[in-house]
Amino acid sequence: MNNVKNSVRLIGHLGQDPELKETGKSKLVKFSLATNETYKNEAGEKVQETQWHNLIAWGKQAEVAKEYLKKGSEIAIEGKLTSRSYDDKDGNKKYITEIVVRDFSFLGKKSV
Repeated sequence: MNNVKNSVRLIGHLGQDPELKETGKSKLVKFSLATNETYKNEAGEKVQETQWHNLIAWGKQAEVAKEYLKKGSEIAIEGKLTSRSYDDKDGNKKYITEIVVRDFSFLGKKSV
């Protein structure tokens, strides 16, 4: 329960192949994860809502993700929520929220 204060757990499908970047001494991958929620609206119709999450992984996790994960892979992740800001090329401040992956597990079918 040490990580309960800032803990995220999701199951979903990758939106793209992980993108590997080298930052000095460490490796980093960025990828997106889609999670789906299904519910019935007021008219009784089934509605499926998709949420997209930005994920990053560092070091060994990054290497494993780059080697084995592909667009469409189903995975379970555990990580922490982070936020940061940066100035774009026009000088506008942009904000981004990401999940730093601590651990992930492969789900679904094995790719051939």
